[in-house]
Amino acid sequence: MLAELGCDVAAVSARAHAALATYPTIEAALRDFEASYVVIASETHAHRRDLGALAALGFSGTVLVEKPLFADAAAALPEGLDAEQVFVGYDLRFHPLLVEVERLLDDLAPRAAHLAVGQHLPGWRPERDYRAVYSASRARGGGVLRDLSHELDVACWLFGAPRRLTARGGHHSALQIDSDDSYALLIEHERCPLVTVQLDYLDHQPRRTLRVLADETTIAVDLVGGELAVYRDGVRTHAQRVALAPDDVYIAEHRALLGAADDERLPCSAADALRVMRVIGAAERAAVEATWVAL
Repeated sequence: MLAELGCDVAAVSARAHAALATYPTIEAALRDFEASYVVIASETHAHRRDLGALAALGFSGTVLVEKPLFADAAAALPEGLDAEQVFVGYDLRFHPLLVEVERLLDDLAPRAAHLAVGQHLPGWRPERDYRAVYSASRARGGGVLRDLSHELDVACWLFGAPRRLTARGGHHSALQIDSDDSYALLIEHERCPLVTVQLDYLDHQPRRTLRVLADETTIAVDLVGGELAVYRDGVRTHAQRVALAPDDVYIAEHRALLGAADDERLPCSAADALRVMRVIGAAERAAVEATWVAL
């Protein structure tokens, strides 16, 4: 993907890649390959380790970390890295339908919003045993709160800072995993008093939806179907459809960080990603203590 954008690309991997220069460690790669942009796509539990390696080597370029930022909800950026050089891959910020929602919200006061995402975990990667993927392992950073945290970032991006929340979730299914398979959150945000977020590994009909309710307007988004509709007084007044290739939002995210985008939109900042981690930590606490948690 990056090569198609005109970049010289190398990889740090335990496996050889025929089309890429491949190195066994980050240190070896930076010693031999002059990198200005690093993408960390290791398993979630290794993100902080890999960021720490970049910090120790004095890397001063741009870093994009796959979401979520960390496995540990309380973790901080390693010393030696400037937060302004680190971004996190919450690429739904580049989905054209959600960009349109952001535009529509300029003229609305949302009273409630409902976000939902779900897909049966064994169907994610049919060629692999679902029990062996990192999603199935809490120790490796799996579980819906982290794996499907795009929706938590979208809620904070569109509706402002979270103020308090309560949640219910954990491992409730027959899936042979030790990570959380379903969560429901109720969050009070700065610009929307009632936001619900539902995340699961259980739905046999994949879905990713958003509904925003204002006094005289409803915005309905189906990201799986590629549709957005606006209803006012019971009448559909606006509709939009998009047909995206699987990598389109990733490419838009990379283009933004490489300075090749048509606008000034940037990926999720480290500060915003740490805010998502605080939401995750608060949801876990709320689920255990059956209480509201202030943020």
